[in-house]
Amino acid sequence: MRTTLDINDKLLAQAKSAAAREKSSLTRFIEEALAMRLRGRRPSKSGRGFAIPVYQGSGGLAPGVDPTSNRSLLEAADDFT
Repeated sequence: MRTTLDINDKLLAQAKSAAAREKSSLTRFIEEALAMRLRGRRPSKSGRGFAIPVYQGSGGLAPGVDPTSNRSLLEAADDFT
């Protein structure tokens, strides 16, 4: 739904900056902030709400798989099915 809000210029600039850092749209950033507030949670200052697990094992991608190519990753995934 479209709506019009009067937001403090400095606050809006900070929200735009934070959204850009998170590679998110301003709309999505505001929706997430509202959802957190309505659930009774405050957004964390670091922007990180959880730790992402990191694989510590050895190995990696199969030879010839380019992690920057969706096509390469999809073809590799098809080989496992």
